[in-house]
Amino acid sequence: MTGSVDTDNWRRHAWLNGLQSVLLLAAMGGLLALIGWLLWGGSGIVTLLIAGLVMVLVNPAFAPQWIMRMYGARPLRPAEVPGLYQALHELARRAELDEVPTLHYVPSRMVNAFAVGRAGQSAIAVTDALLRVLPGREVVAVLAHEISHIRSSDTWVMGLADMFSRLTSLLTLFGMLLLLVNLPLLVMNEVTISWFAILLLIVAPNLSALAQLGLSRTREYDADLNAVRLTGDPEGLAQALLRIERVSGAWLERILLPGRGLPDPSLLRSHPPTEARVRRLRELTRFENVQPRWLPPLNPVAQTPTRTPRWHVNGLWY
Repeated sequence: MTGSVDTDNWRRHAWLNGLQSVLLLAAMGGLLALIGWLLWGGSGIVTLLIAGLVMVLVNPAFAPQWIMRMYGARPLRPAEVPGLYQALHELARRAELDEVPTLHYVPSRMVNAFAVGRAGQSAIAVTDALLRVLPGREVVAVLAHEISHIRSSDTWVMGLADMFSRLTSLLTLFGMLLLLVNLPLLVMNEVTISWFAILLLIVAPNLSALAQLGLSRTREYDADLNAVRLTGDPEGLAQALLRIERVSGAWLERILLPGRGLPDPSLLRSHPPTEARVRRLRELTRFENVQPRWLPPLNPVAQTPTRTPRWHVNGLWY
């Protein structure tokens, strides 16, 4: 049965997500400018504004192929998964991408998929476990989610936020070193100090990190919504998220984070809680049992040894 997506609800969520993204990036930039003003006055603000403009224009983007090699991924040939390529080309067409993302395979037992790059040059990786565990409908929904990240340049946006956060931490460290150097003068009361400035230097890195996490959650919500636009199937993505949570989340937390019985506070999550994402997706559905318009046959890649997830120097598990 086909159904329709509540477009009014979708537009409301999309507008709020976009507004949150702009406000969070503005907050990170404003915090950076405030630290510059405390350290160097008006000239500091001008210098940081120029530096911020340069970062926006030359925000580095690593080649997708290089990142895929870092993850130990290999390119997938169309003959291996013809249905997956059919779905990928159709989603890229609907998203109006200039280039279809290249598809890579990660022989990992972690149920995961991720996208790198921007609309002109991008790649999507899927793990062996994802292809084996998720049915075709849900794999298509996950692909649509990753295509949406590419379409919205989320990798670039989060890279920019990461640079803001790192620069804030660097300036904070510089400010604390200046305070340490001038400590003898402070003890002898030969200079005065603004306690507001000290407090800001202490909390600024944490505030910037919280804004960065908030931006990440917002972009995930937005990718969910845009995925629904591509497939017309909110329930497919909702079921994929629930299945991934059920299959991988429980055992991974038991092994890697023993004793973790309570969920993280929402402010400390890089991704929204699955239940919140599912609730938003199901709010978009007008009818029950909505099905996508196509379900290509998706078979797992055969005769490829898999590996258990393990920690890497970049801090990621895959």
